[in-house]
Amino acid sequence: MNSKLKRIGLISDTHGMLRDSAVKALADSDIIIHAGDIDTPDIIDTLKTIAPVFPVRGNMDRNPNAAALPKYEIVEMEGISIYVLHDLYQLDLDPAAAGIEVVVSGHSHRPKIKYRDGVLYINPGSAGPRRFTLPISIGMLEIENGRITPKIIELEES
Repeated sequence: MNSKLKRIGLISDTHGMLRDSAVKALADSDIIIHAGDIDTPDIIDTLKTIAPVFPVRGNMDRNPNAAALPKYEIVEMEGISIYVLHDLYQLDLDPAAAGIEVVVSGHSHRPKIKYRDGVLYINPGSAGPRRFTLPISIGMLEIENGRITPKIIELEES
């Protein structure tokens, strides 16, 4: 079975700021996951011009439109189950036992890729205003023939 490469763009903690460099980095995405702290609905509208968007509500998403956002989301692509939430410390299930292959979170502004119990945990970092000395970044999941390749992509300041 030969499947086409699928790209899942990962973005989080935009806090009302969507950089041109983030839009360019996400341009080849088949879908986009926003792991919360969006702040303004126009960010989701802009991302939807690239690909379907699956956003979740972050702790700073307090505008009236944010109330409609789910606290978590389960996204499936190419037979891969992806659990999305803003704050990893609020994860209230065992992803491995639930058959989830990937957990996407934000909140910390720290990009990170790690594996635990066969589950990939990825935080794309913050694509919004710079915080301390942390990088400005997004993430990408490439899925081909059931294999997941995670990437962190540092962005330009633009």
